[in-house]
This record gives sequence, C-alpha cells and structure tokens, in this order.
Amino acid sequence: MAITALLELRLDPARLEESHRIIDETLVATRAFEGCLGVEVTADVKDPAHVVIVESWASVEADAAYRAFRATPEGRSELGSIVTAAPVLTVLAPVR
Repeated sequence: MAITALLELRLDPARLEESHRIIDETLVATRAFEGCLGVEVTADVKDPAHVVIVESWASVEADAAYRAFRATPEGRSELGSIVTAAPVLTVLAPVR
C-alpha cells in the first residue's frame, strides 16, 4: 500500500536561498530511490522558512529502506546544517 511521508523543516531564515539549493540537491537521491513515487516541496505562504516536503512511497517498507539509507554515511545530507529545529517526520497511510 502506498504511503505519504511529510518531512517538516524549520529553515534558518537568513539562509533560505542556500537552503533551497541544499534541499534540491538532497532530493535528487530521494527521487531516484527505489519505491519513491514522487516528492514535492511546499512552503508556508506566511513563513517561507517553514517547509514541508511531501513524499509518496510505494510502501512502508520502501520508506523505511530510504530512512535507513539516509542514516548511513553514503546517505547523509546537508539538511542538518540549514534547520533551526529538529525535523518532524509524519508517515501517513490511507484509511480506506
């Protein structure tokens, strides 16, 4: 069953341009990862430093494999350098 993962980021407002570059670079590997059905980056219209990345995955297992990859040295990204708070991940599944 396909799932949706929401990754909520609070970016450093003074580094928005750099942050968007880092997010774009990071998402190249995300989009290429097996089981990724799509990724969209959205921002709060009143607070552009509040970003939510909406990811669609083929299954819970595909999402879990991706999260495990990101925890490895090969999968590590620069996202940690641009956030002002810990990212919040919410994984959602259809109820019907």
